[in-house]
Amino acid sequence: MKHKKIKSILAIVLLLTVFLTACGKSPATSSNGDDNNNPTNGTETSDSYPMTIKHAFGETVIEKEPTRIATISWGNQDVPLALGIVPVGVSEANYGVIDGSSLLPWTLEKFKELGADPVLFRDTDGLDYEAISDAQPDIILAAYSGITQEEYELLSKIAPVVAYPTLPWQTFWRDQIVMNATGMGMEAEGKELVKELESLITDKISEYPEIEGKTAAFFYFNPADLGKFYIYLPSDPRAAYLTDLGMMLPDSIAALAKESDSFALELSAENVDLIEDIDIIITYGNDTLLEAMQANPLVGMIPAVKRGSVAIIEDGTPLAAAGTPSALSIPATIDEYLTIIGEAAEKVE
Repeated sequence: MKHKKIKSILAIVLLLTVFLTACGKSPATSSNGDDNNNPTNGTETSDSYPMTIKHAFGETVIEKEPTRIATISWGNQDVPLALGIVPVGVSEANYGVIDGSSLLPWTLEKFKELGADPVLFRDTDGLDYEAISDAQPDIILAAYSGITQEEYELLSKIAPVVAYPTLPWQTFWRDQIVMNATGMGMEAEGKELVKELESLITDKISEYPEIEGKTAAFFYFNPADLGKFYIYLPSDPRAAYLTDLGMMLPDSIAALAKESDSFALELSAENVDLIEDIDIIITYGNDTLLEAMQANPLVGMIPAVKRGSVAIIEDGTPLAAAGTPSALSIPATIDEYLTIIGEAAEKVE
């Protein structure tokens, strides 16, 4: 099969709402062992103020412990909520909401548990600077986001901003927690929350020995056009979360990742021979997707597709949104997620 050039599709993927699910994951604190995105690197994290946090746009100086915390983008709101703090405003969820609340169920449940009504920023089509300003925040948490330099500068006129450490949409859940918690003046509590979630994950995956050690990758397939598909790379939170759950990064995906600094790649179906080492495919879809994939003359040649070891997460659901994990989504969805992946793992020969 002729190997066509594989192209980076950051701009394309950013337009796919389903991907912005978080469009979220990351480094030294994660199982991937990459130090480049470690939020504690370059961050002065003593209990005294002023505090300096380094990130992709430079440095944010926090003069005193904030009391009015706003969050934007994906999953950041779950950090203060998990730590018992009610944000003065949060971005509405742009994917996975099925109850009309504009919040994912675990976020809404935590607001209710804390006895607070959420203030929502209607910013899915662009940041609502006026609403954010009206919330009068002391700090804006955006450790997992895709804000631009211009957006960062405009937000900084409202309040200090905790931005992502290196690249947009490439902050892992551990780093999202620690960076945001540090900005809140709760670094120790954030690190303890990470330990609690790691312990939970360890306990849960012990119930699914069929998953451990299998190679796995997260994809997006459009059943209407299977001539190409998208693969989330190790820098994406979806892909990194799979390694947290006991699976392994396929050598083929590691090799493809070297060709891009994006969080996803487009691959032509003519190049399916490049990914034959994947035991389990995880993807968004519905009941008809696997049938369409198996019927396709090219995609159907992928060994994982041929044997049916494909974990399909129903598109547009809270579980699909949880593919990009957060402080609250992990405990809320890990059982369901592992069950679906476990069923696919059982089909691996």
